Amino acid sequence: MARMASTLLKRPSEQVQLHLQQWRGIRVKVLNGSLERALTVMQRKMQSSGIERLIKNEQTHHIKNSEKRVLARKNLERKIRSQELARKLQAILIKKVRGL
Repeated sequence: MARMASTLLKRPSEQVQLHLQQWRGIRVKVLNGSLERALTVMQRKMQSSGIERLIKNEQTHHIKNSEKRVLARKNLERKIRSQELARKLQAILIKKVRGL
């Protein structure tokens, strides 16, 4: 990565595409040698796609069973909340469409 960054800084006028091949793949364009900006864009894309969370989860070596249960319960609660919110929004949209 450092070698690639040094070559990018030598050629600031060219447009270069960096590829971070993960499960889904992320592409970031480096325009006019602004490597810092491209790295911040890549970090935002990683956060929004969930890759960063997967990487952090892989770095943890050992999770106790009690922690696994807590995490599973929190994930389930988050999923149920989002489903309930989706149902409420769908009902609101249906009422608006029907004109009630």
